[in-house]
Amino acid sequence: MQSNHENSPGRGRFVILGILFITLMIAYIDRVNISVLIADPGFIADMDLKAQATRQGMLMTFFLMAYALGNIILGYFGDRLGPRKAVSVSIVLWSVALFIAGNARSLVTLIGARIFMGFGEGFHWPMQSTYVKNWFPVQERARANSAWTVGLMVGPALAMPLCSMIVAKWGWASSFIILGVTALIIPLPLIWFFTADRPREHRWVSDAEASYIEQGQADEQAALADVQSGSYTELLRSGRFWLVTIGYMATASIWWGTMTWLPQYLKVARHFSWSQMGMFSSLPYILGTISVLLIAYLSDKLGRRGIFYTLGLLGAVIFIYLGATTANNFNSAIFIAIAIFFLGWVMPVAWTLLQTLVAPNLVGAAAGLMNGISNGFAAFAPMIMGYLIGQTGTYLAGMIYLMIVGLIGAACTAVFAIKKY
Repeated sequence: MQSNHENSPGRGRFVILGILFITLMIAYIDRVNISVLIADPGFIADMDLKAQATRQGMLMTFFLMAYALGNIILGYFGDRLGPRKAVSVSIVLWSVALFIAGNARSLVTLIGARIFMGFGEGFHWPMQSTYVKNWFPVQERARANSAWTVGLMVGPALAMPLCSMIVAKWGWASSFIILGVTALIIPLPLIWFFTADRPREHRWVSDAEASYIEQGQADEQAALADVQSGSYTELLRSGRFWLVTIGYMATASIWWGTMTWLPQYLKVARHFSWSQMGMFSSLPYILGTISVLLIAYLSDKLGRRGIFYTLGLLGAVIFIYLGATTANNFNSAIFIAIAIFFLGWVMPVAWTLLQTLVAPNLVGAAAGLMNGISNGFAAFAPMIMGYLIGQTGTYLAGMIYLMIVGLIGAACTAVFAIKKY
């Protein structure tokens, strides 16, 4: 069998990868516009959120709690529907939620829309993981995971300046409506008309490419016979599964906590203008994009995932601390950007570890469970940070919470580094 995709027959699977990237990128633009809005005085006034940092954080918290629940419940059903149908349903649901949010005239309605959006997106992430499991042999999988997970970096990088521009020109409600329309006219047709659940079901995939993919998957199953029973109960009892998940709980907490509060932090605490805030809020995710692609290549090349998992979390903690404590505003923005660069080390290796450790028939359910638990835990990060900011009058207290969680995650993932996974 050929050892890398450059020498493999056919390129149909990379079309699928491009579509997964576009879909996730747009999903993350849709999710994070709220981070820009809580820095907008007009939105704060309309939703009666002035001097209500805890409530501001709750707008992300409620979304994430519903999203976590959706992942846990819908990942199981997604395995039965198949990724093509499940992701299509997800896109329709989150678009409807955006239209509701754009017409909200009270905080209660907006929170309801955020909850609906979170639950509707519950199909999405686990099914993206199932696409990769079905379409790529194990030796290409970290790079495949990086190619679509990089969308979660590119999405916020585009969302911060884009949503800032939309809000400044047309008002906060327009950001929801424009994003809802975009989801329906770009990723939905791509998923429905140009993907398939498995390679042999796709008209652009040759028999040679399908055989290449299937052979790589067969080799993986033979090497991992001890985890191929396919029992959901055994998954729940797996120590390795829970260590991967705890690491990802820490990753998600740092990710959502930073994403929620960074625009306001830069504007209020560091006194950046709207244009500067948009630019420096994007910088972490630009660096994160580079990081995801680089580490995915290196981890595939070295056959090691655990070391990058642990060092990524430690690097994020160190640079969040530096960003929070430096007196220089410019240096603070740069340090926080570097923190997200390190967090980008974690994204592809975490999913590759998961896909390697669980039975093929449980990938969607396991991905939904890990993503659901992780985001359920991380859902509290924006609200806890808001509470700490409100109580202390400083953003440092909120960032300390992220550092503590990151250190716990690094300690758990060190097992994979030590055992050379």
